[in-house]
Amino acid sequence: MTRLLHIDSSILGEQSLSRRLSADIVAKLRGENPGLEVVYRDVAATPPPHLSGAYFAARAGGEAPFDQSLRDDLARGERLLDEFLSADIVVIGAPMYNFSVPAQLKSWIDHLVVLGKTFAYTANGIEGLVHGKRVIVASTRGGIYNAAPREAHDHQEAYLRSVFVNIGVKDFEVVRAEGIGLGEAQKNEAVETARRGISALRAA
Repeated sequence: MTRLLHIDSSILGEQSLSRRLSADIVAKLRGENPGLEVVYRDVAATPPPHLSGAYFAARAGGEAPFDQSLRDDLARGERLLDEFLSADIVVIGAPMYNFSVPAQLKSWIDHLVVLGKTFAYTANGIEGLVHGKRVIVASTRGGIYNAAPREAHDHQEAYLRSVFVNIGVKDFEVVRAEGIGLGEAQKNEAVETARRGISALRAA
């Protein structure tokens, strides 16, 4: 059975376009594969714990800390990583906030990038350890950043691509609605472009 992990990160609730697009992606894939198992996580509603020096040291050392709250955070982090690793497909609703991703999404990613589990340092540099996984990002942006001169300000899609490629993901796709803050006509055009992108996605 194919397993899909659906992540939302927008703080805007029902007003969020990235949430609507990520849901449309999941619905499209599920419609073509009724047996698809979907696990949903809203990292804005339930934010993952931020990394701290104590957390990082405990995770790297592999020893259970005495502090119960830290033990609980480590257990949550392990669940997040296991959830990601067990998924065949990951769909991420990722709006651009201040040229980057929401802090809650960054915190979730910090629990995925783990030395020895999703990447390794080798004589040839970083080696990704995550294989055979498909990641689809529903990206929304108020401005237009896919061409010069604004592309240098894109620390959203570029960051997500860098993270997942570096941990080994080769199948990385973006469904994009951008310029949604530039007036109703541009927003409608952006949404239609995104919906065409969803329609063109291959089956799960």
